[in-house]
Amino acid sequence: MEFIEICKPFSSLSAKELYAILKLRSEIFVVEQKCVYLDADGKDPSCQHLMLYQQKELVAYARIVPAGISFSEPSIGRIVSSDAVRGKGFGKELVRLAIENCIRLYGRQPIKIGAQLYLKKFYESFGFISEGDVYDEDGIDHIHMRRSVI
Repeated sequence: MEFIEICKPFSSLSAKELYAILKLRSEIFVVEQKCVYLDADGKDPSCQHLMLYQQKELVAYARIVPAGISFSEPSIGRIVSSDAVRGKGFGKELVRLAIENCIRLYGRQPIKIGAQLYLKKFYESFGFISEGDVYDEDGIDHIHMRRSVI
């Protein structure tokens, strides 16, 4: 699995990178998952954006959110991989790199996510533990999960 990893703040994103991010997020979260929601939630300008490219195409993405924006802890969100690379390990690599970047940016502290419930076991494999009850977000069951300092 060969890819190029880029992690940068919103202010450093090129128009082409931003377009690729919004396109991938819309393809998966809006079209594939049939979820009508406002993706432009106002958080992107405060975040770091982790992009995995394969042959000049954005194939996986995660938004690294500082503490105080989504949760009191730093968090990772909008975790997505293109249909073209699913089952090839990109999702695992993306989450691993997102955790590494979160630690690099914000130090060793707990990380929180709002995970789609069907991915609970996937996130548990990275040390995330469920917190609280299942909740509905835009018609999809989610659960808060927290990764303690390791």
